[in-house]
Amino acid sequence: MSENIKNAEIATFAAGCFWGVEEKFRNVKGVIETMVGYTGGDFKNPTYEDVGTGKTGHAEAVQITYDPSVVSYKELLSIFWDIHDPTQENGQGPDIGSQYRSVIFFHSPEQEQEAHTSKEHLEKGSTYGKEVATEITPAKTFYRAEEYHQKYIQKTGRNVC
Repeated sequence: MSENIKNAEIATFAAGCFWGVEEKFRNVKGVIETMVGYTGGDFKNPTYEDVGTGKTGHAEAVQITYDPSVVSYKELLSIFWDIHDPTQENGQGPDIGSQYRSVIFFHSPEQEQEAHTSKEHLEKGSTYGKEVATEITPAKTFYRAEEYHQKYIQKTGRNVC
């Protein structure tokens, strides 16, 4: 195992359909691995169909393993804010439901602080004209989505999000 992988950190974000979110982060220098899945709820071992009901409490999310010596958590937060509309509650574009909500799932007190600071900065300079709806909450169990969802856009060439 290389030194960079030993020092790898985890970030988890939800910003609508997880296929497009994963594709954006997968191509960031310093990102070692991405995985799409479900988190934020209490329903155990959910499937895509379960989460699609909107009744599990889970959001479609991306878990990112990254090398903080190459890309910082602050930089990942900046990408997160740029790739979706953080003012839209319970959805992104045509994808509506709590499973598509905007959430930063923090893994440490440092990530929590950086997330709040970045959200406050975004709100102060916001040109959206409405409040940022993004939740900032502790990371919970992350359930890996079915294999056909992993790197979906890369595998299919279809950007459907």
